[in-house]
Amino acid sequence: MRAVGASNDLGEGARAGALAALSGVVLPRLFRRPARLLARLVKGEWTPPRFAATVGSSIIIGSATLHGAYLGGHLPFAVQTVTSRTGFAVDSVRVTGNRETSEIDILDRLGFDGWTSLVGFDASAARDRLKELPWVESAEVRKIYPRGLEVQVVERQAFAVWQHAGALRVVEADGRTIVDYFGSGRSDLPLVVGAGAGTHGAGFVSTVARFPGLAAQVKGYVRVGDRRWNLVFKNGVTAKLPEHGEAAALEALAAMERDDRLLGRDITAVDLRFPDRVVVKLSPEAAEERAEALKNKGKKGKANATRPKREKRA
Repeated sequence: MRAVGASNDLGEGARAGALAALSGVVLPRLFRRPARLLARLVKGEWTPPRFAATVGSSIIIGSATLHGAYLGGHLPFAVQTVTSRTGFAVDSVRVTGNRETSEIDILDRLGFDGWTSLVGFDASAARDRLKELPWVESAEVRKIYPRGLEVQVVERQAFAVWQHAGALRVVEADGRTIVDYFGSGRSDLPLVVGAGAGTHGAGFVSTVARFPGLAAQVKGYVRVGDRRWNLVFKNGVTAKLPEHGEAAALEALAAMERDDRLLGRDITAVDLRFPDRVVVKLSPEAAEERAEALKNKGKKGKANATRPKREKRA
């Protein structure tokens, strides 16, 4: 009995000490209710439920498990696994805005594995992965609960095919490369050739477009020495333009084409680099024919000069 009494005295002393420790302390609002429950428990005014110890142990063990999963990097996988099997697995994806980028490449960057949960899916990370695709300028990824996903992409705008140093590339108007060009498709894009053509091509192509009669016949825009341009037409004729005053030279060429069908003649080049004249280079066959014609004309003129004149009869 004495031992029991001592034990009771010890319990009362512990309670008094705990209450004294709790009194006079101002706790944050979050901890006030748990503190009041603890005070009532110490005073013996509140009796925990029958299975409180079991529930508390489960909470502690579960919290420790979640904390360990978080530290080990397994928490996202656990969330994906649980939520995907409770009705949140992604089963429909709507993709818009893609023309050059295939849906297969887009779905591959989204990273679906058949059990991807919409709850644990990281839309921001998926958007960053989509922007790594060569044609994608920007992307938006939206979750459509409970099982849908919407992807909207904005693609880069191709300006031309740029040929330089033995390589072909699809470029934007500012010269930035989009993808390598392998000779299939995109026949609607102009061909710009030479160093600096990718960067300076947009302005020059726009200038040529002001002369539809010429623009419709152009095969390629060639940058020479990163200073000036040549136009190569579909029939093989080359027009050499000056470093300055391109628009005036093109206007003169357009007038000659309109009035004399110059580009349809048997020539290989038109040199417009001189402000006071236009030099036309004949094809080898035309040059040979012209030389022969001049030769025959010279012979005929010489024969006429040496032929004796007949006297007139009275």
